[in-house]
Amino acid sequence: MARKIYYLLICVCCLRTASAQTIQSPSEFLGYPLGSQFTYQYHIVEYFKYIAQQSKNVKLVQYGTTNEGRPLIAMFIASDEHIGKLEDIRKNNLGLAGLNEGVSITNAPVIVWLSYNVHGNEPSSSEAAMQTLFDLVNPANTATKVWLKNTVVVIDPCLNPDGHERYVNFYNSVKGSAPDADPSSREHTEPWPGGRVNHYYFDLNRDWAWQTQKETQARVGLYNSWLPQVHVDFHEQGYNSPYYFAPAAEPFHKDITAWQKEFQTTIGKNNAKYFDKNGWLYFTKEEFDLLYPSYGDTYPLYNGSIGMTYEQGGIAAGLAVTTRMGDVVTLNDRIAHHHSNSLSTIETASANAQKAVDEFKKYFDNSRTNPVGEYKTYIIKNDNRDKINTLAELLNRNGIQYGYGIKSTAPGYNYITGKTEQCDINTNDMVISAYQPKSVLLHVLLEPKTFVADSNTYDITAWSLPYAYGLQAYGLKEVIKPVPQKTVNAGPQAVPVKQHAYAYIAAWQSVNDVKFLAELLKKNIKVRYAETPFEAGGKKFGAGSLIIARAGNNNATFDDDVNSIAMTTSRELTPLTTGFVDKGVDLGSNFIKYIHPPKVMLVTGDDVSAESMGEVWHFFDQRLDYPVTLVNYKNMGRIKLGDFDDIIFPEGNYDDFPSEKLQNWVRDGGKLIAMGSAVGQLAGKKGFDIKKKDKDTVKNKPEIKFYEDRDREIIKSSVPGAIYKLNLDNTHPLGYGFPKYYYTLKLSDDIYSLLGDGGWNIGTIKKDAYVSGFVGQKSREKIKDGLLLGVQSMGRGSVVYIVDDPLFRSFWENGKLLFGNAVFMSQ
Repeated sequence: MARKIYYLLICVCCLRTASAQTIQSPSEFLGYPLGSQFTYQYHIVEYFKYIAQQSKNVKLVQYGTTNEGRPLIAMFIASDEHIGKLEDIRKNNLGLAGLNEGVSITNAPVIVWLSYNVHGNEPSSSEAAMQTLFDLVNPANTATKVWLKNTVVVIDPCLNPDGHERYVNFYNSVKGSAPDADPSSREHTEPWPGGRVNHYYFDLNRDWAWQTQKETQARVGLYNSWLPQVHVDFHEQGYNSPYYFAPAAEPFHKDITAWQKEFQTTIGKNNAKYFDKNGWLYFTKEEFDLLYPSYGDTYPLYNGSIGMTYEQGGIAAGLAVTTRMGDVVTLNDRIAHHHSNSLSTIETASANAQKAVDEFKKYFDNSRTNPVGEYKTYIIKNDNRDKINTLAELLNRNGIQYGYGIKSTAPGYNYITGKTEQCDINTNDMVISAYQPKSVLLHVLLEPKTFVADSNTYDITAWSLPYAYGLQAYGLKEVIKPVPQKTVNAGPQAVPVKQHAYAYIAAWQSVNDVKFLAELLKKNIKVRYAETPFEAGGKKFGAGSLIIARAGNNNATFDDDVNSIAMTTSRELTPLTTGFVDKGVDLGSNFIKYIHPPKVMLVTGDDVSAESMGEVWHFFDQRLDYPVTLVNYKNMGRIKLGDFDDIIFPEGNYDDFPSEKLQNWVRDGGKLIAMGSAVGQLAGKKGFDIKKKDKDTVKNKPEIKFYEDRDREIIKSSVPGAIYKLNLDNTHPLGYGFPKYYYTLKLSDDIYSLLGDGGWNIGTIKKDAYVSGFVGQKSREKIKDGLLLGVQSMGRGSVVYIVDDPLFRSFWENGKLLFGNAVFMSQ
């Protein structure tokens, strides 16, 4: 009997071994040749789950879900020796970075992280991810076995499942039995909004540092718990372009190290070896720079990794497309190229594993002991608890350490005045020392002026967080050690006010107050605001302060309802027992205005910038939880506009705008909020006072230009994201809650003449308003002495002009209060 059991065990082992030797390839598992059709995301997940069941050298992790409920997954692949010690390897790696005092491992493996398909309509990389995974776990693949002896590989097959499915569903619904390679065929033209973006139409590849989106928060949380030595972000570009891989183009941020540049080149040369062997075209050192900190290459670079972007020609290529050269690019080609560079990168990392790990440790050692940058301490004044707490949340997500101040004074660079002045440090102020592991990322995110060595950059060139959050800050060359705290002192918190109040007063100074107002209005609680400052109950209240009076709200649950909402939104209420104020107008004055709960329409569709519209949609849906109705612009002729109070036109190019019907709606009491290029389309139109500012009258003499300098000539009129300081009329409802200035992120040189008697010039700009970022010579001459924020009365309604995007990528935090004013206050 014992002998029979023995033989049975032998048979079972043999069967398991045979099974391990016959792991199915993606083509075998899916039931069709890889590259013959696009794979739905759930099939990709099924294949990864299948490999997790079949291979003992992997660990599958679901780290989150998308807005539409699809899983976000990552697969860890390692050798027999390392797969059971992944947690120890992770802790050791964080220990090398000075972020953990965990275990120590001799000859620790290099960690290579491969991220695929962050843009949903660039799906070839997700296909390549499956093939790369198979090659790493295939027992017959001797080369990858060698690499895994000193390498842990992480594969995230699809960073944007919602966008991926939007594209694949579109393509599969229009393709025939065979692909049509003619670029003019409908299968090469996506419908609005396209698959590039996520559910809320955000570009996830520009959200790494800001983490405004659900997918990014989950992914970067996992990423920061590991901090790999090498990270690759796989993309596609226009199908007429050949393949791009590192080394990257100028400008490089000055804090990128010599090793990071050098190893990019090493990896690039190995990639080129395989492309050369196959006769595949490629280019390097062009177009894709390393400056903006929220990309899938720069964010890892500022976190000690070798961050790189790989770009395959293929957007809108479908299964096959004919290029301008007459070549046909197929999905098979695109998969092959991404697959080759996936393996080539792992091979190079493995060949240089010890050096990569040593340089990684050196990077963080230097950060803790000899940080980069002019300033060794940053002081963020705690003048607005909501804004500083929101900043603290961002720092926490990025692993940047901070604490409290000790009452003292020190000279520092004043972000507002641009001068070195004495800084009074209080115990509630946020103090951030540069002597910490995440010092480089800290410096990049907080530096007041970004040095741009080469102006021909791919994205915005200014993003300094104190300006983005509207916080007073100082950069100190002196080292000040913060008092360690888990959170910044948030100040007084909301507590229930158990009494029968005549009215409750709430401040108006952040987007959290807008959220509080939205909740009150949804519960049908009548709210008013003060047009002028006043004093009551021993406190001072600024213009815009919310007044929730019992008058008109006289029901049995009034006090409980108001206090419950205040507790939920962490708002502090001041109860008043009388409407007779100590100073200023009484609560029944005509200077106290009623806030009508607006029914809001947001314009969408083919004429609209999907990302601009998505920012507004996300703001209402996720930040305020306030209802907004999305209407396709082409359907507005059939909509009863009188049912709406506000209509928001995001960045876009609209036909027949503004229509007579829309103008009549405004005159009848509607509020039109125009953003970006929508403002430009109203300029000069009958009934609208907004006019483009005349160009400089100085005549430009013709000059000889060289063809090779054509790109340089273009950028003379370029504004790829720069910060300007506006003079703000904070006595107008559009400026409530702000000081007499506002920092705007300019993405164009659009500027308008001041409005006449029928309008209010709320945000104006002077010739010395430039703060930070690249601005072309011609554009800099143009952006001065004009209007960027204005309100025009039109009949019984109004038009709000917002030239620059206050919700840009949802990271320009200070603009959210401004936009809240436009929607709720500016009536």
